Amino acid sequence: MQTKKGFTLLELLIVIGILAILSTTVILVINPAQLLKKARDSQRISDLNTVKTAIAYYITETASPSMGIVAQTYSDVISVNCTGHAAAATTTALTTGGAGWIPINFDGMTGGSPIGSLPSDPNPTLVGAVPGRYYTYLVANVTNFTFLLTANMESTYYSNGQTGDVESKDGGLIAGLYEVGTGMDTLAATSATCYAGTGE
Repeated sequence: MQTKKGFTLLELLIVIGILAILSTTVILVINPAQLLKKARDSQRISDLNTVKTAIAYYITETASPSMGIVAQTYSDVISVNCTGHAAAATTTALTTGGAGWIPINFDGMTGGSPIGSLPSDPNPTLVGAVPGRYYTYLVANVTNFTFLLTANMESTYYSNGQTGDVESKDGGLIAGLYEVGTGMDTLAATSATCYAGTGE
């Protein structure tokens, strides 16, 4: 007499249970949500440093650099308005010819623009969101060509006080924001219209 070979219901349930435990453990260890946040933060750091380099190149290569207005907040999100820069952002265009959210005519440089387009935050929020996530460009002094670029990190790795903290160690005044530029003392405080819930 031949017997049929196969799995019993109990054996199948045990295997399914083991697979469920292993997959849950893998998800908890890898934490894909944090990996995505960390990747977006890396993009923010890269974006701001690329723009900083492009602006520095523009200043050295242009006879009469036009940096923008000190009283204006420039941002890739509409209506951002930072302390000391009373006029809120009005354009979010990514063009490099001076009509983009950074009002510098990179296209007018010898050899053309050093960047293809202006960057935009990889996971932007609206102005009043807590915490706010967008880029800002602030002009500190048009004579000395001082400026500040800011972004808000979202991963637990790059944020203030964490392992790869770039926010409090960048030399800027706001420990909860990533700041780069030549006018690191430009942004003294945050507000409901400028990185709400992020300030000191």
